[in-house]
Amino acid sequence: MSPSHPAAAYAVVLGVAQDAGHPQAGCREVCCQAAWADPSLGHLVASLGIVDPRSGKRWIIDASPDLGKQLHALDALQPRAAGSAPLDGIFLTHAHSGHYTGLVHLGRETMGSVGLPLFAMPRMSEFLRRNGPWSQLVELDNVTLQPLEDAQPIQLSDDLSIEPFLVPHRDEFSETVGFLVRGSSRSIAWLPDIDAWERWHRPIEDLIQSVDVAFIDGTFWDASELSRDIGEISHPLMHDSIERLGALPATDRARVRFIHLNHTNPALRPDSSASATLTERGFAIGRRGDVIPLS
Repeated sequence: MSPSHPAAAYAVVLGVAQDAGHPQAGCREVCCQAAWADPSLGHLVASLGIVDPRSGKRWIIDASPDLGKQLHALDALQPRAAGSAPLDGIFLTHAHSGHYTGLVHLGRETMGSVGLPLFAMPRMSEFLRRNGPWSQLVELDNVTLQPLEDAQPIQLSDDLSIEPFLVPHRDEFSETVGFLVRGSSRSIAWLPDIDAWERWHRPIEDLIQSVDVAFIDGTFWDASELSRDIGEISHPLMHDSIERLGALPATDRARVRFIHLNHTNPALRPDSSASATLTERGFAIGRRGDVIPLS
């Protein structure tokens, strides 16, 4: 089996961009021009695949607008048997557009999935039940809602589990969670959205040191990126996160991979000074196709 097809459980990064992807609709600025001209320079919306090759099962965290491309990438890594369900489950972090609107692909207009397990927190589940077109997915049994509870793990297989944890964010329609994914010997944190590290009851340093790889919110590099009030769309600034986490030992800094980058974030470009700063300080950006063994 080739290195791109691990024999034991693993996770794979399916996208790293903020909800609207890169390039973003309506953007004609320098940050998007190259990606419009060459789509290979673009970035899909943040999502994580989880694969158990022994059982052939696959799950994803968040149904992004890029779900079609991301399922195709997952099929290339772990082909599914003919006639089998497209996924064995979807885990949702919250009700902002980049994290659940890909569910439209499961409906009668597209895939017409049958009873696909959709794991969501209580407010998130209620939002889907009460609002179309998502309610139709439930009514037509395209999805079967499965409950999530804060800090309560879901067993995916004998030695593979996933656990949601609540974080503060702009919770207009639902609560917001990150996820801990644990295999037999390795673990991952997936935390694409949070208002600020200081508003969370748990130090981010503690989360980083508790896992092998921590994918964390890196939406904006600094406050100068947008012409509108960045405070209305709160996220930790990556520049500030680097300063805060710079005191960690090098082995801990190496666990950090920033995700959920806005199209304006210069760290998306490998040749930028922001990317150079990240590397110099011992941090990294999550990259589509990154495979992380869990066993």
